[in-house]
Amino acid sequence: MPAPDRESSNMTTELKPDLGSPGTAVVITGGASGLGFATARALAAVGRPVALWDLDATRAADAAARVTAEFGTRAIGLGVDVRDLAAIEAGAQATLAQLPNVGGLVHCAGIVDTDSLDGMTEESWDSGIAVHLRALPFLIKAFLPSLKAQPGSAIVATASINATLGNAVNPIYSAGKGGILSIVRSLADRLGRDGIRINSISPGQILTPMLQPSVDALPQGYFEKRILLERLGAPEEIGRAVRFLLSDEASYITAAELVVDGGNISSQR
Repeated sequence: MPAPDRESSNMTTELKPDLGSPGTAVVITGGASGLGFATARALAAVGRPVALWDLDATRAADAAARVTAEFGTRAIGLGVDVRDLAAIEAGAQATLAQLPNVGGLVHCAGIVDTDSLDGMTEESWDSGIAVHLRALPFLIKAFLPSLKAQPGSAIVATASINATLGNAVNPIYSAGKGGILSIVRSLADRLGRDGIRINSISPGQILTPMLQPSVDALPQGYFEKRILLERLGAPEEIGRAVRFLLSDEASYITAAELVVDGGNISSQR
């Protein structure tokens, strides 16, 4: 029996680096800042077009322009509130009108609650879960026809080490990220029949605008003391990991959690 070709199976025995393949477009929620923007830059650096979604349309457009100016790769920016299912549908249509070959999706949009159990409200719970968890399957549904049509399509959902570690400060965030780990495994079973891979990535303490206020408020070295590599991560280190999971380099990886935390979860310090 002849070996299956790459178009039908996306399997390859080629060993040369292939981080830019497939060359299809990638949609990134939360793409205008932090980990989302770092991911957009990492993908654009290997020639993959990107659509940056952000709650703020102006910020999304500005971030996309910066990506194109830096790498010469096509990038578009759209204002989309992923808590609004109708907005997801409209955003998908607007994206596909400009980038019809979407073969990648990164759900990176997020908010962090810091009020623990005592300050939790119905509104804060609903908002946090809607952003982190509820949005993911509806994003996938909105882009599913395009993902199915593109060989090598893949999805990455951003979880967190807080899905595993106990942290009293942010129960809503932790619950949403824990849900991501579970739903990714479920969705992998469904999407595999269409040749679509889906994985989660769990960043540790990464120096982003979201973390910076905590770094400024806490004693020097507070986070670093339990991290085995003894430093905070850089957003680019997450971007490179996501790029790998979206590429043909990771063609046999699905339903997995990639922890990128410098050795935080495993630390006993």
